[in-house]
Amino acid sequence: MFELSQNIDSNKIFIIQFSELEKRFDPDMVLYNRRVNSFQYKIVPLKSLLKKQPQYGANESGVKRNNPKESRYIRITDINEYGLLIDSIGVTAEQVENKYILDDNDILFARSGTTVGKAYLHQKENVNYKCFFAGYMIRFVVDENKILPQYLFTYTQLTPYKEWVKSIQRAAGQPNINAEEYKALLIPLPPISTQKNIIKIINDAYAQKQQKETQAAALLASIDDYLLEELGITLPEKDNSLQSRIFTTKFSELTEKWNPSFFKNRNQKIEGGIFSNYQLRGLALVEKGQSITKEKIIDGDYPVIAGGQTSPYNHSEYNVEGDCITISASGAYSGYVWYHSNPIFASDCSVIKSINEQIISNIFLSEVLKLKQSEIYMLQVGAAQPHVYPNDLFKLNIPLPPLEKQTEISKHIQNIRAQAKQLRQKVQDILEQAKKQVEQILLGE
Repeated sequence: MFELSQNIDSNKIFIIQFSELEKRFDPDMVLYNRRVNSFQYKIVPLKSLLKKQPQYGANESGVKRNNPKESRYIRITDINEYGLLIDSIGVTAEQVENKYILDDNDILFARSGTTVGKAYLHQKENVNYKCFFAGYMIRFVVDENKILPQYLFTYTQLTPYKEWVKSIQRAAGQPNINAEEYKALLIPLPPISTQKNIIKIINDAYAQKQQKETQAAALLASIDDYLLEELGITLPEKDNSLQSRIFTTKFSELTEKWNPSFFKNRNQKIEGGIFSNYQLRGLALVEKGQSITKEKIIDGDYPVIAGGQTSPYNHSEYNVEGDCITISASGAYSGYVWYHSNPIFASDCSVIKSINEQIISNIFLSEVLKLKQSEIYMLQVGAAQPHVYPNDLFKLNIPLPPLEKQTEISKHIQNIRAQAKQLRQKVQDILEQAKKQVEQILLGE
């Protein structure tokens, strides 16, 4: 019998029997089938565990959701990488049909796009408002006497499921998995008692995740208080009285740009303190980024910094060295402050760099601008497409301590950020360890 060399990667080159080929003949699917057949529990198709046929979602456009009492329209973008609902107000729709309202323990699967395969388990104890789901999602309702919904959801977070998603997708065109293909998904089915044990392992991991994330958030929240104290700046207490919400200004103070928020909040700016303040125009260069369309992007190592809070994609070239600050120029998050230690491709943003780092360092300037984040958001102009312009950024007042003090402050803040990053890394490690433990249970290891 022919045998492959021991030095060959068995995940890339392997031999199969003709009898192992069924329906689809491609390496990814063969490898997945081998994996699920190695589970110690019976393997069953998802369709055998359903109470009713899968259902595609509503074909509605999302509209602004003004309050939590309105039904929320669940789209693929409302679900995070862990399969949890993103904590935001979300959107609703003009028409909400009852047949699309989610019930307790309904499971949604994304059917197309880059997030195909993503799953969401709807649990009313975690959501205190009605939800309905969009057309790019498919609803599955399982028989809880056979399989616990939380167990099925847990399985969608494991490596074998990710491999199935990769193997079932069509090689060309838009990634897509339809209802019939989801129904054919093979799932290891342990006894209910084992399913409960698996659920407990994952729930315990998520409880630790929440604890670590709370600790990390508290650390990051402490940065503003520390920086304000070091700069000797005391913020006025918030006053919600009617008098505080009505304000006057002299006509002579009005310029060509009439922005009520600017005048109302001018006394809430973060400036002054024990150090002299200087306008940003005298301390830093502010330059516009370089426009680039998605079609011209060549995938590479350098993040493209545009109008959002995250990089939408990477490019093969960079146009700005590291140790710089960007402020998003347009969109809902125009004004977002971001420090970059490595090279970037600056697009829909303003790039800020110190004129002289012997006077003010880029890292210290970035921390001051982050402290002034709310103030910078107030510089947005335009209703349909908000913008923050360099000319308005130039007018920001920057407290300027001696360089030695800047270094001390920056190092302390960097240490806080490093602690928060370490906690978040522990979150990843905890979840990965829990998933491996579950996979070992299913494999009988």
